[in-house]
Amino acid sequence: MVVALRLGQKVPDFSLPDADKTLRTLDEFTKHGTTILAFFPFAFSGVCDKEMCTFRDWFGGLQKASVQVVGVSVDSVFSLKAFAQTYNLEFPLLSDFNKKVTRLYGVLQDSWVGLGYKGVSKRAVFVVDMRGMLRYRWATDTPSVEPPYAEVSKMAQKLAA
Repeated sequence: MVVALRLGQKVPDFSLPDADKTLRTLDEFTKHGTTILAFFPFAFSGVCDKEMCTFRDWFGGLQKASVQVVGVSVDSVFSLKAFAQTYNLEFPLLSDFNKKVTRLYGVLQDSWVGLGYKGVSKRAVFVVDMRGMLRYRWATDTPSVEPPYAEVSKMAQKLAA
């Protein structure tokens, strides 16, 4: 079932394993503050590397303002562990290997960059407030396009204030 997520709507909670194989829920993150869900296609794929490092660099300071980043991809927990270690990513990376959450959030890419890959995450960002309400969303069908970091930062800071 695909949910057409609308601004101001409560987003679906989920459980996914992180890079350490610990099951994590969205509710676990939102109860501590504003949560940035950053869906990305593949670890170690150039633009995804740059994107996650940008989130690491831009949003590290926002943790003090109760804003947290959570990366989500269809990569395995093993790939995500190596990815986090390689780039010193201290925020959680969640494995949606079975594509359930990616599909649920409406960001499953049917085919990817003409390579014949089926079912990877689109590059997408959702900002969710402490009540689990969607306050910002952005997605692209073009894997080389990065999120508008300044917009994401502005919304996250506004919600954390």
